[in-house]
Amino acid sequence: MTDGARAATTPGRTPHEAATHCPYCALQCGMLLSERDGRIEVLPRDFPTNRGGLCQKGWTAAELLDHPERLTTPLLRGPDGRLAPATWAEAYARIVTGIRDTQAAHGRDAVAIFGGGGLTNEKAYALGRFARVALRTRMIDYNGRFCMSSAAAAGMRAFGIDRGLPFPLADLGRADTLLLVGANPAETMPPLARYLTEQRERGGRLIVVDPRVTATARLADLHLQPLPGTDLAVANALLHVALTEGWVDREYVAARTEGFDAVRRIAAGWWPARAERLSGVPVADLEEAARALGTARTAIILTARGAEQHAKGVDTVSAFVNLALALGLPGRPGSGYGCLTGQGNGQGGREHGQKADQLPGYRRIDDPAAREHVAAVWGVHPDELPGPGVSAYELLDLLGTPTGPKTLLVFGSNPVVSAPRAARVERRLRDLDLLVVADFLLSETAAIADVVLPTAQWAEEDGTMTNLEGRVLRRRALREPPPGIRTDLRILADLSAALNAPSAPAAEVVAGDPSYPFLPSRGPLQPPDAPADADPRVVFAELRRASAGGAADYAGVTWERIDAADGVFWPCPDTDGPDTPRLFAERFATPSGRARFHPVEHRPAAEEVCAEYPFYLTTGRVLAQYQSGTQTRRVGALRRAAPEPFVELHPDLAARLGVEEGEELRVTSRRGEMRAPARITATIRPDTLFAPFHWGGAGRVNSVTNDALDPVSRMPEFKVCAVRVEKVTP
Repeated sequence: MTDGARAATTPGRTPHEAATHCPYCALQCGMLLSERDGRIEVLPRDFPTNRGGLCQKGWTAAELLDHPERLTTPLLRGPDGRLAPATWAEAYARIVTGIRDTQAAHGRDAVAIFGGGGLTNEKAYALGRFARVALRTRMIDYNGRFCMSSAAAAGMRAFGIDRGLPFPLADLGRADTLLLVGANPAETMPPLARYLTEQRERGGRLIVVDPRVTATARLADLHLQPLPGTDLAVANALLHVALTEGWVDREYVAARTEGFDAVRRIAAGWWPARAERLSGVPVADLEEAARALGTARTAIILTARGAEQHAKGVDTVSAFVNLALALGLPGRPGSGYGCLTGQGNGQGGREHGQKADQLPGYRRIDDPAAREHVAAVWGVHPDELPGPGVSAYELLDLLGTPTGPKTLLVFGSNPVVSAPRAARVERRLRDLDLLVVADFLLSETAAIADVVLPTAQWAEEDGTMTNLEGRVLRRRALREPPPGIRTDLRILADLSAALNAPSAPAAEVVAGDPSYPFLPSRGPLQPPDAPADADPRVVFAELRRASAGGAADYAGVTWERIDAADGVFWPCPDTDGPDTPRLFAERFATPSGRARFHPVEHRPAAEEVCAEYPFYLTTGRVLAQYQSGTQTRRVGALRRAAPEPFVELHPDLAARLGVEEGEELRVTSRRGEMRAPARITATIRPDTLFAPFHWGGAGRVNSVTNDALDPVSRMPEFKVCAVRVEKVTP
């Protein structure tokens, strides 16, 4: 076995290989799956993003393909309250009857869809189409609202377009100064850390803004450690220093931007001493960081969840965008502003229609021209398309209420663990007349469902993903799904047919085309009885037509073109024209072609500490786990590396509370409580606690987190809330 590779047993299968991508984060590392003698190996592949590297999650990804807990048959909840095996016909009948009864009694919007940022582009597109055409409901959103929505909104209002990185990832390694705000890629995207190492080996400076001394912060030349929720004040102070020291690129500002004067006036009031009083970041460190950015030949500013998951996340990101624009970074070779997308298809998943307010191609659903274009592709009248719905948390909080949805279909998400104020969300899910979950493992959400549908995994279906650079990639199938399991596309196509939904004009697939998705020596990927809408190639061809002319234009992206290169960067409107690895070289995607400054003022967190709840709580990831943990908690090596939740606290706070390492703590907020062992560490501020969000049950930190929403993005305030902490008496 190749060094670091892991194997899974699959008896009786023919040896073959598939060049594909890791099923986890938005780095989408290239890997090779090799199946020989009933064993599946994960082998490294030299791909531009990971250059042959993989993290522990990637190396062990194949272990889930034949996991003993894998779902292999539909499950229905019976009169006794238990889930029991059923046939697909029985499951579909329960779903279709439930949908029809719900909509007949309560209207079309009484049926809702909740999607995921890990779904392929084809599945995200099909889910949006299913909601708008088959169900004609406006109630659809997805868990990416919890991940990237604040950066997306800030990017749209500044640049007119939302692409996480508007330049290739390799630019990071060549930047003279790199500022990471609320990002910990050394643990969340370990192969990306080699770019940080390369950057420093070239003599560059790495600056990290984070309340914790993370693995990434330990790599930094300078670490700014602000109070949670004060990043915006830090950004305005950095811009203040740049203004006073003359580092603003006034020629760039005059030629390529608009709205600077209003931002300049606000920044003038954010002298470093004022920011220090709010954030705790010393004046000297603020001045040093501003100097490193302002005097660098090339500089890049990146934000991530730490800056974005706040009730003012859009304004916080906008403050760092303002700083980047004032320094003349976006569109300049080797410089720029970007955002580190988190989920595997966090970029593509929000472009093609599973957000409440969007149609494919990043079109607005309330734009008459967009509705007309997409309706023509779908073969319906524009007036038949519903309007915008509500955001993810708002949708979840409406479930089962007198005015909210009574039926919910969930694809690729586990909101019982991942949603804020999770205990309340769980109650809402239990109040539904019908909850349907499609998954390949029994997640905490699937465990309370009325119908559970077993779905294919990443190595069992073809499709495309769009990584954090806006690079469209090919996910290739190694094998067919095991008997009794269907793909998400097949499930949506079957349900559409059962609901008598109109079919879109079928995409033309030329017989004998060598690029048609075949498995080695086994013929077409789809079974002969599968409807055309279940074929990912057909769906992608339709997606291309639907996205044509939109901000996220995939019209010129074909599977053949992806295969001939290391992916294709959108926008790419013409099959014979170039793609766009770098945006903003000549103009921005705004009506004027200029980037737009937005004046933003610091404001406190939605919930501040008080006598009853005297400490701040922040949340995040750990290296060996991912998202809600449904997958990674079932992999032996990962479970051994990170076996349980924990609560980090500073030694000074531990001494005040009389807490020792490993003692069970209760963390309580106004919304609920969690319990987990204490982890005492000097890497966190004395006034702040940290807990990872990968576990359910008593260790579910999202029972505590705040559901306050950003007014623009509707992002919940995961990253800061007020809590108290105490030992659990044995």
